[in-house]
Amino acid sequence: MTITQLKYVLAVAQYQNFTKAADKVFVTQPTLSMQIQKLEDELDIQIFDRSKKPIELTETGRKIVNQARNIVNESERIQDIVDQEKGFIGGEFKIGVIPTVMPTLLPMFLRNFVNKYPKVKLRIEELTTENIIDALQDGSIDAAIAATPLNNDMIKERILYYEPFVAYDPRNAGKEKTKLKVTDINADELLLLEDGHCFKDSVLNLCRGTRDTKDENFMLESGSFETLIKLADEGLGMTLLPYLNTMDLSERKKENLRFFEDPSPAREVSLIYHRSELKLQIIEALQEVIAGVIKGAIAFSNVQIISPVAKR
Repeated sequence: MTITQLKYVLAVAQYQNFTKAADKVFVTQPTLSMQIQKLEDELDIQIFDRSKKPIELTETGRKIVNQARNIVNESERIQDIVDQEKGFIGGEFKIGVIPTVMPTLLPMFLRNFVNKYPKVKLRIEELTTENIIDALQDGSIDAAIAATPLNNDMIKERILYYEPFVAYDPRNAGKEKTKLKVTDINADELLLLEDGHCFKDSVLNLCRGTRDTKDENFMLESGSFETLIKLADEGLGMTLLPYLNTMDLSERKKENLRFFEDPSPAREVSLIYHRSELKLQIIEALQEVIAGVIKGAIAFSNVQIISPVAKR
């Protein structure tokens, strides 16, 4: 049994196809198939049920994959220890980003980071907060950018910035732009993201701070802020946006924005990682680059953090 064989098993388990798995691990399909067959012969068990389309793990195979993932992750930590000792900032680094942060923050820092640390191979994936927690715990990602606090003892959090909420309400276009109070929000008229988005949870938490609100009272839900803006433009209600999502709005649409009185409700966005993570030099490099670009974009200092509703 070798680490390479276990990596091949994990690839087939992920892609449920020998050809796709071979492409991902940069070997020919016959080589990958031969090594997995060799491992199955050595263990005298069948890891994959090849009669199924797509290929499925056997019951024993599922147990082997769980253990193989731990073994491969731990084997890679040896190189992490060496890199950390030498102060080397490079190698593959897998990071998850929540959907409500990905389209705004990523373009702001990615080019700067790649130019400054060309030896780091970032592998970025959009994940929900729940999936991020699972991925950090099983070692399939190294770090993530998410709304915090998560109140998870196994995960460390480094705060990157506080992002205020901004109301988008075309119904007030042309009227005097007085600042909003949290109590001004009519929960029944709010347009929200779909379930699974932590920004929705934060907004629900904000509303529950002023009234007894149930999810079913809300009029419409959508999977993106762009759709929520269009729905608001149609007069179907108002929505709340993270501040960075307002920066690229047209000047005409910016007239529909209303800011909150201080302290403005806001979400805390952090760089998070498992407490046993060893690639701290890359985490520190990410934090430095992101902090450098974000401080010029968000000048708010007086904010009230609204945490996502705990679901776990």
